[in-house]
Amino acid sequence: FEMGDEGLTEIEKPSELLLSQRPKGVPGNCAVCVMEGSRPLIAEIQALCAVTSYPSPRRMSSGIDYNRTALLLAVLEKRIGLRFSTQDVYVNAAGGMRLVEPACDAACALALLSSYKEEPVPEDLIVIGEIGLSGECRTVSCLEQRLNEAARLGFARAAIPFRAVDKIRKTPDGLAIVPLRSVFDLLALLGL
Repeated sequence: FEMGDEGLTEIEKPSELLLSQRPKGVPGNCAVCVMEGSRPLIAEIQALCAVTSYPSPRRMSSGIDYNRTALLLAVLEKRIGLRFSTQDVYVNAAGGMRLVEPACDAACALALLSSYKEEPVPEDLIVIGEIGLSGECRTVSCLEQRLNEAARLGFARAAIPFRAVDKIRKTPDGLAIVPLRSVFDLLALLGL
C-alpha cells in the first residue's frame, strides 16, 4: 500500500514501481529478488564508493543491515584484494525498502564492486544469493518463485548460486541462468 492524496491505495505491481526509476548505465546499482512473506519482489540495491580524505573511512547503510554490509566489505577486501579501506562506502535499498534476508548479499556485493570499479551492472541481469565468509555463494529459499518474477519483469539473465542450478525444475522461458561459485564470479559479471 502507499499513501496518496486519496488515502491508502493498493500497489498492484510493486516490483514494476520499484524498478521504474532505476538508472541505466550507471555504476553501483543491482537488481535482486527478495521475498516479502510468500510474495517475490524485485528491489534495487545502490552502492557508492568514493575515495576518502579521512584516516577512518565512513560507512553508511540505509535499508540494508549495517553489519551485513561491513561483512561483505571485509569479504571483498580479503578475498579479492580490493582496498575498500581507502573508500567511504554508502549502501542503499532504493524506494525506502528494508532488505533483511541474506539472499541480497550477492547483489549488494556486485553493486559495491560496480561502484568501486566504475563498471555498470548489465541492466538485464538480476543477482540472488548469500555470500559466506570464504567468499562462496550460498543457495537461498524460494528460488523458483524469484526466477519467475525476474522473467516476468523482463530480465534476461539471473546469477544464482551454482549449487541451486540443478535443483531448478523449470527455468522460466527467456531467462538464462548464470551460476555463481564465489565473489570472483561477480567480477566476471562486470566483464573484469
